[in-house]
Amino acid sequence: MPMDVATLERVTDFELRHLAAMAAIAEEGSFGRAAARLGYTQSTVSQQIAALERAVGGPVFDRPGGPRPVRLTPLGSVVLEHGRALLAKAAALTDAVDRFRAGDGRIDIGTFQSVSNVILPSVVRRLRDEHPGCDIRLSEEEPEQPQIGDLDLLFYDGRIDGDVEHRKLLDDPYLLVARVGAFPEGPIPLERLDGTPMVAWPLTCDQPLMEQAVARSGARPQIVFRTAVNDTLLSMVRAGLGSALLPWLAILGAGVPSDDRLRIHELRPTLPPREIHLHWQAGRIHSPLAARAVDIAVEVAAELAPPPTIA
Repeated sequence: MPMDVATLERVTDFELRHLAAMAAIAEEGSFGRAAARLGYTQSTVSQQIAALERAVGGPVFDRPGGPRPVRLTPLGSVVLEHGRALLAKAAALTDAVDRFRAGDGRIDIGTFQSVSNVILPSVVRRLRDEHPGCDIRLSEEEPEQPQIGDLDLLFYDGRIDGDVEHRKLLDDPYLLVARVGAFPEGPIPLERLDGTPMVAWPLTCDQPLMEQAVARSGARPQIVFRTAVNDTLLSMVRAGLGSALLPWLAILGAGVPSDDRLRIHELRPTLPPREIHLHWQAGRIHSPLAARAVDIAVEVAAELAPPPTIA
């Protein structure tokens, strides 16, 4: 049942400190002891209870006088029961705000495969080390038209449309991954890939731009298999189905540099790198946790192992 205007005005006339004083008096049995516990003078506590009684429209304590303890009136019992619930909620609110300001809270991050494998583990680990009470929610997908939606942060390989802001984390160069012996050691001319069997990602995100750049060089590889799963792609390279053009983050995240069955080759000329960006809604004020996540992501990206330079 909705509260009428008169009742609402009465309730909003008293303050949480009035309820805190009432609870202390009920527990201590006297105005004097409650005042000492709260660090007030007795007259201040009396004024607070008087203000409360005016707001609720009646006495909340029987005051027998002398050494006998004060007692709650029936109205006072009702007020104290609900007042303690309000005090508990206020304490919970204060605690939640303090934890939010300290960096504890919830953060929702959108990501994609390469970032999930290479950058995000360090971001998540450092956030949880610094803020053990934080709630980190991750979602991984690579749509053609990514949207921020309710996400706090979104990693994506390129810029996204809409009312968003972004921070570029790194340029991610494309390299050739092939079985040992499939190509001579050292950099490989792009024209050498013409007609070569290749395995590749689906034509989403930055992949079409990369393949168009290869085509402009005069090379037209034979795509024999497409999959969005890096491990599957590289398994097919190991099996000899074809080679792959992959960005460094994908290569690094799949452990290729330590795989003696595979070789990483630079390309001549080099292909335009894909760009890894971190996005958020324009004008949105970051929570302390989200702001810290951005800083950590920038630091982690700057510390990544560079791609091999092959003479």
